[in-house]
Amino acid sequence: MSGDHYVYIMLSDTGTLFTNLIKKYTKAPYNHVSLSFDPELKELYSFGRKNPKNPIHGGFVKEDVLTGTYSHYKDTTCVIYKLEVTEREMEKMKRILNVFIKNDNKYLYNILGVIGVSLKEPIEFSNSFFCSQFVAEILHRSGIKLWDKLPVMVTPDDFFFGRTNVLS
Repeated sequence: MSGDHYVYIMLSDTGTLFTNLIKKYTKAPYNHVSLSFDPELKELYSFGRKNPKNPIHGGFVKEDVLTGTYSHYKDTTCVIYKLEVTEREMEKMKRILNVFIKNDNKYLYNILGVIGVSLKEPIEFSNSFFCSQFVAEILHRSGIKLWDKLPVMVTPDDFFFGRTNVLS
């Protein structure tokens, strides 16, 4: 690795009814994952709620730990990992992310993909992602391969340090 280039991966649990239902099934401590290039996490990117009060209307979102969804759920718990990357990987990730940012309204939340993970059957669409699929896709397209599975099969729990020794 060259230089101090890092991406930050935040796993979170807001404790909502929707996330508690997910946790009953997954038994995982966190059920959402976001990506940031900023150590202060002022800009996080993921797929999730477009409106903090509506878990059904989702898509590509720019998150902020002080506003938006997180501000509505004061008991949110999280863990943050720092992943060292090369300058080239960082540049690729930022280029890929910019495509999402420029076309944010064209992307949908991949609820069928979430169901596919539980059925161990990948279900993906070109403009549709769920949170962990999105972060895994950005990493994968940038040449960072953390798992031997398709991004559409990656769960937030796959990022959890207690279950993988990839992140620190």
